[in-house]
Amino acid sequence: MASNSQHSSKKRVVLLGATGSIGESTLRVLTTHADKLELVGIAARAGWEKLADIARIHRVPHIGLFDTTACAAARASGRFAPGTRFHAGLPGLVELAQLPAADIVLVAVVGTTGLEPALAALTAGKDLALASKEILVLAGKFVMAAAKKHRVKLLPVDSEHNAVFQCLEGHPQAGVRRIVLTASGGAFRDWPAAKLAHVTPGDATKHPNWSMGPKITVDSATLANKGLELIEAQWLFDLRPDQCQAVLHPQSIVHCLVEFQDGAMLAQLCPPSMTFPIQHALLHPARAPGVEAPLDFTRLLALEFRPVDEDRFPMLRLARQTMATGGSAPAIYNAANEVAVAAFLAGRIPFLAIPEVVDKTLQNLIIREPADLAEVLAIDAETRRFAATLL
Repeated sequence: MASNSQHSSKKRVVLLGATGSIGESTLRVLTTHADKLELVGIAARAGWEKLADIARIHRVPHIGLFDTTACAAARASGRFAPGTRFHAGLPGLVELAQLPAADIVLVAVVGTTGLEPALAALTAGKDLALASKEILVLAGKFVMAAAKKHRVKLLPVDSEHNAVFQCLEGHPQAGVRRIVLTASGGAFRDWPAAKLAHVTPGDATKHPNWSMGPKITVDSATLANKGLELIEAQWLFDLRPDQCQAVLHPQSIVHCLVEFQDGAMLAQLCPPSMTFPIQHALLHPARAPGVEAPLDFTRLLALEFRPVDEDRFPMLRLARQTMATGGSAPAIYNAANEVAVAAFLAGRIPFLAIPEVVDKTLQNLIIREPADLAEVLAIDAETRRFAATLL
């Protein structure tokens, strides 16, 4: 896949979602390893000013903007180097995902937007580094089939899945008994249950360990985040629902535990920063010094684990039910949760109504097996319409 000789030693990266928190961590990895990685394409929803800065620093020739008006503004701004190629709308993101110059595409766009570009990258024979949860939750069947068909690497960027990937490498599938993903427990882990009825969006978006966007921080507080990750893990590692479990781990230092048939467990540990899994995915299979300091065992380090109380965190119970049900249930869970979280952040519903909206939506919509991507997106849209009526 290498082009001319001066580039052949570097792995060339397309970053979809360059202006979000994953994008920012990715840019730190790219800066640290500029001798090994080269950025050839970047995209964002609408924030072209930020893209202009990134393009200047990293000399990026291809710019994508999902918002076509923003793309036109970027093109007319004069802030980009002469000869910069612009890619507008969803078709533009798909073009970027298939850039002949790219070796690996990192998808970190929020929501269903990343679905088509991710599949396009796989079809074009690019390795895919996946940070967007929705892609496997909605279309795991199609994404895994495409990766297999085109014989490309699907590298998980989520810290927990990346951890499982590292622990499983070199181990036969038949030897795995179960995987356990760790959950911090989010902003309200230690709050008395009675107080949860009164939490505000401001309370819910303060995460004790991670710096993330508002939606994912709320998902961390409800444990919907972990529910989505269990669904993803089932697809990524070809596991049964009962082989995917979660445990509370307040320190966010152990990112997963993998138990083998003989009862032995492997764990993956690193500080709670996304630069670790991003670097692993982009440089795989090579290893190099990290962006940030590793764990320091000369300092006191206590690691604790607690079982998840599913009465307190009903979103995890609902996720496990959707895994057992299969078909469109995980897609419905995801879309209903997005609608409910947006309503909570806008002050329209209380925090405890989030799982109620998801539960009612799952009970009311017919679960079916989607035949293709169009049907997946139709189910997603139908779910959003229904969930909105419950608000």
